[in-house]
Amino acid sequence: MNIEERINHLRKLITYHSKRYYENDAPEISDFEYDKLFEELKTLELENPQYFSENSPTQRVGGKALDKFEQVKHRVKMDSLTDVFDFDALRAFVRKVKEEVGDDTEFSVEPKIDGLSVSLEYENGELKIGATRGDGSVGENVTANVRTIRTIPLELNEKSNITVRGEVYMPHKSFDKLNREKERKGESLWANPRNAAAGSLRCLDSKETAKRGLDIFVFNYQDGELNEPTHKDTIEKISALGFKTIPLLYVGSDEDEIVNAVVNLGKSRESLDYDIDGTVIKVNSLEKRREMGQGTSTPKWAVAYKFPPEQKKTKLLDIVIQVGRTGVLTPNAVLDPVKLAGTTVSRATLHNIDIIKEKDIRIGDTVIVQKAGDIIPEVVGSVKEARQGNEQPYNMPSKCPSCGGDLVYDDADDFLDDGEDFTLGALRCTNPSCPAQLERNLAHFASKKAMNMEGVGEKLVKSLLDAGLVHNASDLYYITKEEILSLERMGEKSADNFIKSVEGSKNVGLGRVIYALGIRHIGEVASSALADKFGSIDALLEASVEKIKEVDDFGEIMAKSVVDFFSKESTREIVERLRVAGVSMANEIKEKSNEFEGLTFVLTGTLENMTRDEASDMIKARGGKVSSSVSSKTDYVLAGESAGSKLTKAQALGVKIIDKEEFLKMCN
Repeated sequence: MNIEERINHLRKLITYHSKRYYENDAPEISDFEYDKLFEELKTLELENPQYFSENSPTQRVGGKALDKFEQVKHRVKMDSLTDVFDFDALRAFVRKVKEEVGDDTEFSVEPKIDGLSVSLEYENGELKIGATRGDGSVGENVTANVRTIRTIPLELNEKSNITVRGEVYMPHKSFDKLNREKERKGESLWANPRNAAAGSLRCLDSKETAKRGLDIFVFNYQDGELNEPTHKDTIEKISALGFKTIPLLYVGSDEDEIVNAVVNLGKSRESLDYDIDGTVIKVNSLEKRREMGQGTSTPKWAVAYKFPPEQKKTKLLDIVIQVGRTGVLTPNAVLDPVKLAGTTVSRATLHNIDIIKEKDIRIGDTVIVQKAGDIIPEVVGSVKEARQGNEQPYNMPSKCPSCGGDLVYDDADDFLDDGEDFTLGALRCTNPSCPAQLERNLAHFASKKAMNMEGVGEKLVKSLLDAGLVHNASDLYYITKEEILSLERMGEKSADNFIKSVEGSKNVGLGRVIYALGIRHIGEVASSALADKFGSIDALLEASVEKIKEVDDFGEIMAKSVVDFFSKESTREIVERLRVAGVSMANEIKEKSNEFEGLTFVLTGTLENMTRDEASDMIKARGGKVSSSVSSKTDYVLAGESAGSKLTKAQALGVKIIDKEEFLKMCN
């Protein structure tokens, strides 16, 4: 691909993984891999300014705050750091700083905790606000939850007005205890301590957060009344105020000692009771920090040295096939168990046959494994020099191992950038009644983002299938309490919870129902768009390809996929049984006004006490349209603080610019 195509590809890839990391807390690749993609994109954009885009992930920091909690604007922006991946780059940073602000410049070296960043604001020595990082400027108010963390002082040792930044994490012992409890209940396990910490801090019920054993390291003074000259001094001062502070591994100016501190920390990772993914190297003098200043989105006076993913060698005992809910066959390695990134790994993905052949991975090989995003175990390659001569090459099956159905290869015409498990050249089972697909379809149907049946996970779904109680998603609504009680390890309370959870799912909304049905190429956003367009499942059942293509961002492939899905008799039977069971499959009729009819709005910047989603909903409810880019057809640009290039372009085009106050007057 040419440079422009590579830039566009990287933007899509990074945006997807950024959303998985910052908004869903479910990364699919390691930080190391993500950061290398990001650095490649930054370099290409700098070298090719003609391809600049205001929507590039390089133009923003992190992800947006979610709508679960009240929004909080940070007093001091919570920036990210520039990453370095080798010691040559680290040494170059140290030398550049010394050239700029003096050869006697000291640096601090500290561990980079793998958790969730928060700010803590104190007034007169009392904790007032605890907030997540969010997009760096606006985060979520999680004060009730941070109050449950015992190492966060509710009152300081002095009546200070101060804001500090720290990293909330889950110690290994807390993580192991939490997963043991989830396993006992038959629930899905947390993939790693970082995800568990993020999910625990963002629980809507603070009582639940209190049970999770979270901890914190405070690593930076953000704002307030301190007048200490160095970072080391501020850390000592805030420690005296009552905070649990980050350990400073080294403070000094010697380049070799800085590198040695980083090396020694890397060697000690397995002995720590918490996860780290690198080290942070900062200029110690606060005056020199101010002299150096900020870059576009990162400080010039600090870098993060990122550790590559932890890798281990183990034996590949076998290769087995897993059939996904969309029919994709994924080869998985059966491994001699090995401890990796905090958990014991006995299975790892091999992705597809092309990768197996490219890496020459054979059954019986000694292989190198790592975790993508410290979550998904994968085989990196084989250790060919360790072969004994009895290792066996692997070939994919000719029929589906679950149902014996025919297999087809995905081709480029089937590809959509919608997050589906598509891999060019992947084998896919064509049988819609495939048992393996059914198991995963049912788990998807019951999942949190679909019908939100709490407690109905993969283990329970398998038990229901093994007992012959379900044959499709609609059967979940016809299971009795007595039938649940007949399952192994299901008591009275578990049965009551199941019935309550299924009953509560009947009113999750049309968009979720469409998403839960598992239509190929149709994700959450597309499902919501279909619900908004057609209003009821009945209207969608009768919609043509051309009618569906009228939905924003729908093309031929997506529209045809919807029509094909609802044309099947089996689909219509499921829909009818869901209707009979009492599942609501029509949007609530909301009274709409039309004062914005025919008007197009573009939103930019941060709106005080209002998210962009809320503003968008207000516009749409009044008949207006929200666009992501400014053009001559734009009627209004709603601009908040830190508005970027969209504002500049609007000014150049003469588009009317309004602030939040004027917008609210228009709404009223």
